[in-house]
Amino acid sequence: MKVISFYLPQFHPIPENDAWWGKGFTEWTNVAKARPLFAGHHQPHIPADLGFYDLRLEETRIAQAELAREHGISGFCYYHYWFNGKMLLERPFNEVLASGKPDFPFCLCWANENWTRRWDGLDQEVLAEHRYFDYDPLQHADWLVNAFLDQRYIRINGRPLFLVYRADHIPDLVNVVRAWRKKATDKGLPALYLCAVKNNQYALSDADTIKAGFDAIVEFQPNPKDLQGTATNLKLVTMLRWLNCIIDKFKLGNLLEKKTDYVLYDYSKIVEKAIQRPIPVHKTFPCIFPNWDNTSRRQFGITVIQNNDSSLYAKWLADSLRRVSGYEAEEKIVFINAWNEWAEGCHLEPDIQSGRRFLEATRDTLNKFHAIKPDFNV
Repeated sequence: MKVISFYLPQFHPIPENDAWWGKGFTEWTNVAKARPLFAGHHQPHIPADLGFYDLRLEETRIAQAELAREHGISGFCYYHYWFNGKMLLERPFNEVLASGKPDFPFCLCWANENWTRRWDGLDQEVLAEHRYFDYDPLQHADWLVNAFLDQRYIRINGRPLFLVYRADHIPDLVNVVRAWRKKATDKGLPALYLCAVKNNQYALSDADTIKAGFDAIVEFQPNPKDLQGTATNLKLVTMLRWLNCIIDKFKLGNLLEKKTDYVLYDYSKIVEKAIQRPIPVHKTFPCIFPNWDNTSRRQFGITVIQNNDSSLYAKWLADSLRRVSGYEAEEKIVFINAWNEWAEGCHLEPDIQSGRRFLEATRDTLNKFHAIKPDFNV
């Protein structure tokens, strides 16, 4: 059984972020400035054990891996930002690859979305664009093979595991997949094990995704489609949006703070809906999350999925393990979003409020699963 956690390599300054957001910007800039929106709101998220780290430091990356291994995490899935030969946020992973440290399994997910200002809630200005008309899959695969050949790289029956965040964005997808596979086999690797990440905007059906050459699908969470019926303050939000429209129309000034425009979702209902979903026809790897809250990133249109109960998270993890228990041994995989998405309030790394509760719940659930028959429920 593998539990793989998505890993964000954002926590170090880069020239591009200096230019776009200001000198020295990292995700910590947003995380530290967040403030509570309502009584009991868990903001800001302040890191505990590892502090406000810098991913340029090898000591930090080693400490992360040790903490993850101690609590049953099988490996990290690093986000990989490739723009036709130019990479962003590449330094942490490149140093992991070059140094051989930490000695901890990993795979890659090509985060092939444009970088825009959308996530700050302001506008759609494109900062870094994917130009598929001149995308060279062989050039890309040639770089990827260096990672695939590493002894730490996660493989399924010998096949390197590679995720694509928006496979539906790639024109001529079938031939791109063939080119990736050919480059890998030309370098002496077995066929790649390809996974398409399915989020709420994903445009391909599961059947078309598999037909395009993918081996499996990762059900990325949270998915807004799965949040329907779980909001707790939707009527209030609707009223505030209506009032803001009137204020804007008649130019009455900033009478309402737009950051009141947040939707609070019930994590327990999300878990129950996830558990009740039928198992998909095509090979699918579940994805779960402990919390999710983009207050630190957005000025309005905020989503808060706050969970203070690690047993609910454990219940979801247990069900996800059950769902893959019938797969072949090396395909028994559950993904977790995320190891360190601090600006989305979505992290297994300890903070000062929750400590290691969610890490401990991960370890304990895995131990319980391995101790008794695979069809257990909690």
